[in-house]
Amino acid sequence: MGLFAALVLGAVVVVGDGMPQPLTATAGDAVRGRQLVGSRQSGLCLLCHSGPASADFAQPQLAGNLAGSLQGTGARWSEAQLRLRIVDSRRLNPDSLMPALHRSQGLQRVGQAWQGQPVLDAQQVEDVVAYLLTLR
Repeated sequence: MGLFAALVLGAVVVVGDGMPQPLTATAGDAVRGRQLVGSRQSGLCLLCHSGPASADFAQPQLAGNLAGSLQGTGARWSEAQLRLRIVDSRRLNPDSLMPALHRSQGLQRVGQAWQGQPVLDAQQVEDVVAYLLTLR
């Protein structure tokens, strides 16, 4: 079947290297997405990535360097591509360091308090996608 065939992932469809259908009926909110990306308690993005103009975020000197900068993300990837990378980047690269942020099954070494629940719920995924699309 290959990577570019349509695959069903639960109730969502993966087409090629993206997930074209939103996870919610409510459009993502870029303002909420920016808050999630900058949060060290919920989104956790800046643990590994530096942010665009990191000075916009609290403690920019603590931005991660395990993965690339989020600057230009909206120019590099489409909405569908970003959605799949956030939901479960390991569907594209099994060796990816990026955790599956919207998958809760089949994970290893998950703390008991977090077992069975995704890092980001469906609306939060859409909010982060909306924000990342603004980063051109």
